[in-house]
Amino acid sequence: MKTFLRRIFLTPEGDRPRTGWRFLLFFLLMFLLAIPMQWLSRWAIRLPYADGLLVSQLVNLVYFLLAIGIARRWIDRRSFTSLGVAWGPHAARDLLVGIALPLPMMGLIFLLERQAGWLQVQGFVWDRPDSAAVWAQAGLTFVTFVLVGWNEELVSRGYLLQNLEDGLNTFWALFISAALFGLAHLGNPNATWAGVLGILLAGLFLGYAYIRTRSLWLPIGLHIGWNFFEGVVFGFPVSGLDIPRLVQIQVEGPALWTGGAFGPEAGLVVVPALALGAWFVHRYTRTREALRP
Repeated sequence: MKTFLRRIFLTPEGDRPRTGWRFLLFFLLMFLLAIPMQWLSRWAIRLPYADGLLVSQLVNLVYFLLAIGIARRWIDRRSFTSLGVAWGPHAARDLLVGIALPLPMMGLIFLLERQAGWLQVQGFVWDRPDSAAVWAQAGLTFVTFVLVGWNEELVSRGYLLQNLEDGLNTFWALFISAALFGLAHLGNPNATWAGVLGILLAGLFLGYAYIRTRSLWLPIGLHIGWNFFEGVVFGFPVSGLDIPRLVQIQVEGPALWTGGAFGPEAGLVVVPALALGAWFVHRYTRTREALRP
C-alpha cells in the first residue's frame, strides 16, 4: 500500500510530488497568498492610472516571488535560479537583444496597417504642450513593463512551462502554458477570445525563446520590448490597456485584422509579426545549444 501511494503522489525518484500534485499545491499556495495581497491591489486602483499600474506590478512582484520561491523550495525541491534566471554569460545580451527585437516586429504591424489604410497618425509627443509630462509617464511605463516582463515570464515560461515539461513533453508544455497565459488576459479591458488566441500565439513565441536558450532572460526581454514598443512607441493598445504613448494613432480597420480596441494581439496582423520574431530568435540563437535541463 505504501509503495502504491508513493507511485501516485511522488516522482519515480521519490524526491518530490508528481507534476499534477505540484500544480495543485502551487495554485493553492497562490490562492492563499492572494488574500493579503488584495487590499494592496485595491489601494493601487485609487492611484493615477500610470502610478496604479506600477504599484500593482510591484504587488505582483512580491506575490509571485513569494509563491514561486516557496514552491521551488518546499514543493519542487529545486533552486529558484534553476528556472532560468541565473545571471550567466549570455544573460545581459539576451535581455537587451530581447528588448530590441520587438521594434521591427511592431514596426511591421504599423507599416501593414498604414499601408492598408487602416491606421492614421494624428500627432507626436513633441507637438503636445504637455510633452514633458508624457515623456515622464513613458519612462514610468517602461519601468512598469520591466516588472510585467519579469513577473509574467517567471510564472508562465518559468514555473508553469518547466513543471509541465517535467510531467509531459515539450510540445504540450509549450501549448498548455501558452493557453494559460492567454486565458490569464481575459480580465483585461476589451478582452475577446480572439485576443486570448493571439496571446496564446505570443506565449508560444516566448516559449520558443526559452526552449532555444533554456534561460528566461531572452523571453523576459522580448516581453518588455513587445509591450513597450507596441504601446509607448507605436501607440497601439497593449492587450486592451490604454497607456501613455509617444505617437497618437487612430485605427479604423476591420477588427479581424487589427484586433480592435484590444490591440494587435487580437488581430491577424500579429501573425506575420510573430513569424518575423521567431525567425529573429532562431537566427540569434543558432550558435547556442538548446539542451533539456
